[in-house]
Amino acid sequence: MEKIDIKSMTEEEIKEYIKTIGQPSFRAGQIFKWLHLGISSFDEMTNISKELRNYLDEKFYIANVKIVRRLESAIDGTVKYLYELFDGETIESVLMKYNHGYTVCISTQVGCRMGCKFCASGIGGLKRNLTASEMLSQLTMAQIDNNIRVSNVVMMGMGEPLDNFDNSVRFLKLVSHPNGMNIGLRHISLSTSGVVDGIYKLANENLPITLSISLHAPSDEIRSKTMPINNKWNIDALLKACKDYQKVTTRRISFEYAMIKDVNDTKEHAKLLAKRLKGIMCHVNLIPANPVVETDFTKSDNMRIENFKNTLEGLGITATVRRTLGADINASCGQLRRAEQRKEDV
Repeated sequence: MEKIDIKSMTEEEIKEYIKTIGQPSFRAGQIFKWLHLGISSFDEMTNISKELRNYLDEKFYIANVKIVRRLESAIDGTVKYLYELFDGETIESVLMKYNHGYTVCISTQVGCRMGCKFCASGIGGLKRNLTASEMLSQLTMAQIDNNIRVSNVVMMGMGEPLDNFDNSVRFLKLVSHPNGMNIGLRHISLSTSGVVDGIYKLANENLPITLSISLHAPSDEIRSKTMPINNKWNIDALLKACKDYQKVTTRRISFEYAMIKDVNDTKEHAKLLAKRLKGIMCHVNLIPANPVVETDFTKSDNMRIENFKNTLEGLGITATVRRTLGADINASCGQLRRAEQRKEDV
């Protein structure tokens, strides 16, 4: 019989399981807490009997990640990880330090099938979904490796969270559990390329997370060229879903907008974007596009980015320019994994 992924189980699920073997329910809480500290073996559960630890080891496994490569920025201390999973696949994660605490950007899939032209994560396609435990392990490993406590999470690494919906939602419920890492849902952002049916499913969960939309274009003509998902759900369908989501959750939506030189960065583009977003309680996060080896896209110059921001704000749309972290270690997701696959240095 295959072992069960215990780290992906809720405390209630663990409780129901151990009740069947005559164990008291409080043991589930002890087990759950240990798992969320990032232990790698049941033997580390020192307040649990050896008999129970042996039983758990027979029936369950503890998912973890192994650090294959660790890059630390000499500029701002950002740490980028290439992690290896149990099957030899690799994913990326980034630890960032802010004044308010530590944020980890996690991956939700091995690779990605969205095919966005300016992103390294999707080159090579989707290999598989990550389990909730593999998402959690990216956080616990960062905490252990740096002796810190993570306070914020962004689901913006490799993969499309809403293409791995059930595992992503399970992760959200696990990571925010009071007996686990206890990271408040208001401190978590989930980024989607525009999976409209997933946005409606997420609205039904009514979780107080920040929904972040990778928009990156003010028109269907531009977006369809850079983001194939726009051919399935165009901007009108996406923004309608955002408005409907907001009616349910009352949460402000963040729109991610990668500034790509001569593609989407003119004043006219900014005016059209502002018109599109009218009526949505939102914030636009302007991102200087990261260069990707396999594409010819380059980032907009600083003056054009600032003009774009000022145009949006003049039309009533709140906008900021994302601070670049880890510039000396290529901290945008997907690039370290690609370099490892090419066996090139970054």
